[in-house]
Amino acid sequence: MSQHALSDQQVTSYPPKSPPPLRLDALDATGKPLEGVERIMMTAFIKQEAMEKAREIEIKANEEFEIEKSKLVRQETDAIDGQYEKKFKQASLSQQITRSTVSNKTRLKVLGSRQELLDSIFEDARKKLPDGVKDKSKHQKVLKGLILEGFYAMNEPQLHIRARKADYDLVKKAIDEAAKEYKKKLSKDVSAKIDEDQPLPEGSVGGVVIVSGSGKIEIDNTFETRLSLLEDSAAPAVREALFGQNPNRKFHD
Repeated sequence: MSQHALSDQQVTSYPPKSPPPLRLDALDATGKPLEGVERIMMTAFIKQEAMEKAREIEIKANEEFEIEKSKLVRQETDAIDGQYEKKFKQASLSQQITRSTVSNKTRLKVLGSRQELLDSIFEDARKKLPDGVKDKSKHQKVLKGLILEGFYAMNEPQLHIRARKADYDLVKKAIDEAAKEYKKKLSKDVSAKIDEDQPLPEGSVGGVVIVSGSGKIEIDNTFETRLSLLEDSAAPAVREALFGQNPNRKFHD
């Protein structure tokens, strides 16, 4: 063998190459290397374990995500529901206020219209008062009733009567008739004289004013005053006759 050939052998064979390092997953429990199928099975097992562990982590992460998402959704839903309920209450309150305002305005308008109608009725009656004195017989009968009422209320033996000058003759007859009926009912005498010094004003429609003997007490039974009293006392009855009974009224006279 030549020197050149020896040199080539020495170059190719020295120093000797090291074997490849063993992988950790290719060792058994005692540290010996696994061969063939055993190593493949162990590798597959470890890989399967790792995949299952990863799957468990993923499932748990998804569950926690869903729980957190549901919590956030519930919180947002509750917040939205709370805002909606608040706005709904505000809208309901505003609607109630509006409805109450409209109802009150309508009620006041109706009451105002009804009062205007009542006022017009009594105003018409006031305008027709002069027609009541045209019939002398009826006028005298009315005067008698007004004077007799004053006799009963005063219950005095001597009284004064104020009347229109135009009615003096009718008033004198009415006084006599009223005095007779008074005595018949109470078995007592009463006398009354017309106070010609203080007649009723010419603008008065009629009627009488009964004055006590001392002049300190008066009963105004003129037609105008009686109509005003009737307007106050009879208004509820007239209102009921025109508009029906008020369903909201709890007490009645």
